Amino acid sequence: MIDKRHHYILVLDTETANSNSEDGLIPSNSMVYDCGWLVTDTKGRIYEKASYVNADIYCNYKEMMQSAYYSNKLPQYENDLKNGTRTLATFNTIRKALYETCRKYNIMAISAHNARFDYSALTSTQRYLTKSKYRYFFPYGVEIWDTLKMARDVICTMPTYERYCWDFGYLTKNGKPRATAEILYRFISGDENFIESHTGLEDCEIEKDILIYCLKKHPPRKKLWEN
Repeated sequence: MIDKRHHYILVLDTETANSNSEDGLIPSNSMVYDCGWLVTDTKGRIYEKASYVNADIYCNYKEMMQSAYYSNKLPQYENDLKNGTRTLATFNTIRKALYETCRKYNIMAISAHNARFDYSALTSTQRYLTKSKYRYFFPYGVEIWDTLKMARDVICTMPTYERYCWDFGYLTKNGKPRATAEILYRFISGDENFIESHTGLEDCEIEKDILIYCLKKHPPRKKLWEN
């Protein structure tokens, strides 16, 4: 049962392939082939999960798929599709499923780590596949939250996290603590051996924990766009 007293948040993650092409027929943007999400509340309870492989890119652009950031995982996707762990669907079907999930739970916000990347990739994929007939992937009016912003305000300013990053060498070239989802999750979970999956739904599960950790600290910034 959906409890209307709770505020529900959809945590989303994408995996993409590099679409640079010499013939110019495909835009020079990241095209989404994996889109996963889960629904959580502000207590971190999970109500629903979804994991989709975008057939429009995965099946129709084999050469592009070889440029995927984690192309070594393609055999895993084949196995997951065979055993039903992931669902192969058109991008339009994936978008409709997201809209239905948002409607079902009256989603207040969609959260992603480095949300600018996911928003841009999903928008680029949407516009390319529909020849700009449909220009936006996310439902109108739903806030986009960025856990990268939240983590920089909450976790990266903690002396314990700064020491942690110094001790393990998790620093940017400017000597600042890094804020990747993998490192943040290692810190909040205490599992130094954790390795990020770099698959949509599985990454949502750790990003959900980062989100809840930050929300408990009342981050000053949540939205991707503050205005």
